[in-house]
Amino acid sequence: MHRKEVFLKYLFLLGLALSTAYGSYSLFNFSFSQGFSLVVFIVSVMGALLFWEFRLSFALLGSALLIIFKIVDLEKFLFFSSLEIILFLIGMMILLGNLKEMGFFDWSLSKLLKIRALTARKLLFIIIFLSALSSCLMGEVSSIIFIIVFIFSIADYFEVEPWPYVLIAVLATNIGSTGTVLGNPVGILIATKVGLHFEDFLKHSFILMIVLLFLFYFVSLFLFRKHLKFLDRQIKKLGPSEMFSQLVIIPVDFNLKVSVLFFISTILIIAFHYRIELLLGLKENTILLISPLVISGILIIWRRKKARLYIERDVEWWTILFFLFLFAQAGVLQHTGVAKTFASYFYNIIAGNRMVFIIAVILFTSLFSGLVDNVVVVAAFIPIIKEVLVFHPEFSGVCWWALLYGACLGGNFTHIGSTANIVALGILEKEKATKIGLRRWLVFGFSSTILLLFLSFVVFYLLPWYK
Repeated sequence: MHRKEVFLKYLFLLGLALSTAYGSYSLFNFSFSQGFSLVVFIVSVMGALLFWEFRLSFALLGSALLIIFKIVDLEKFLFFSSLEIILFLIGMMILLGNLKEMGFFDWSLSKLLKIRALTARKLLFIIIFLSALSSCLMGEVSSIIFIIVFIFSIADYFEVEPWPYVLIAVLATNIGSTGTVLGNPVGILIATKVGLHFEDFLKHSFILMIVLLFLFYFVSLFLFRKHLKFLDRQIKKLGPSEMFSQLVIIPVDFNLKVSVLFFISTILIIAFHYRIELLLGLKENTILLISPLVISGILIIWRRKKARLYIERDVEWWTILFFLFLFAQAGVLQHTGVAKTFASYFYNIIAGNRMVFIIAVILFTSLFSGLVDNVVVVAAFIPIIKEVLVFHPEFSGVCWWALLYGACLGGNFTHIGSTANIVALGILEKEKATKIGLRRWLVFGFSSTILLLFLSFVVFYLLPWYK
């Protein structure tokens, strides 16, 4: 990055901070604590966007300023940091690290690569649904890493460009992340802050996610038709061979079976967490949040010689800490009353109209998620929507699902809209020296996402179980 470019970015941040401060006082009549907390949050988010490799620095410095200037005390700051979500993510990362070490992803890949009568359409269907369903079970980041290995193997063997299929996989991963509470930190954040359960996601979100996937499949057939035609020619030309089959034989040993058992046990406990909590008389979402920690603790005892490796290598500490400080900053906005002020403006926009409310939530969250990581957007919007529900409790049946789909699907608008996008593009650039520019992303990602968001709105507005 050239010095001039860096200077202009810092100048932009300074201008943004000053204009936000001026607007907070002149337009909203904010107090010092309200204006300062808003400036810190916006600069932290935009600084992370402009200097992605230094995003944690902005989150750390901004959080420190909030405490130094007594906007919030340390105890409340830690309360707002959503440690329960952070610990949940750490537990899941340890479990997935063990699965990776035991060869689970290679074994899964070996099974997929043995499909008979392979065609480009079949392969597209597999990529889309495998990306989405694996995202439901293991989270968007772990899912996209697994899928990219699959895509690179296919692209290398059939001598095709990998980027179209990486792009398809990323878009499908973000769609699939809406299906369960495990798919995205967004889902965990919403579930824990508003009291939703795994069963709620299965009822209100999973079926809609499957419908959207089929629509996305047919849209992809059209948008990527040239690439699929070339892939079909390459499949007919090269085809599966004995050598190819030998390359994908992965033995299943005892350690792999035990690792899979640990993971399945975690998924089952999470799936029935609400029933278990009722049976044991525990607080809502207690089992949901601690089950990965309990299972990963047992796993570490079993694999004690590798325990340190799981913690140091497989836990994405950079991302985890970034989320922790941004969650806390979003909580400070609620603490200072900024969220309540914005909620009143939001309330005036919707004017008590359910259709306008759904459109506004989907529109705002999807557009902002295209510019900033969707987790940050949801963390900021949750307190605003909570305040709106004080005036309109009748919107409670649809608001959180509109927020979930607006944020997760909006992550497909641009290449920086979700963590999965950034991880996938980084791997593609590192391994294949290939970039997916913003223009190319908009052609495929933006157009398909508009259709999916429109269908989501129709479903939320018309179907009775969202009322």
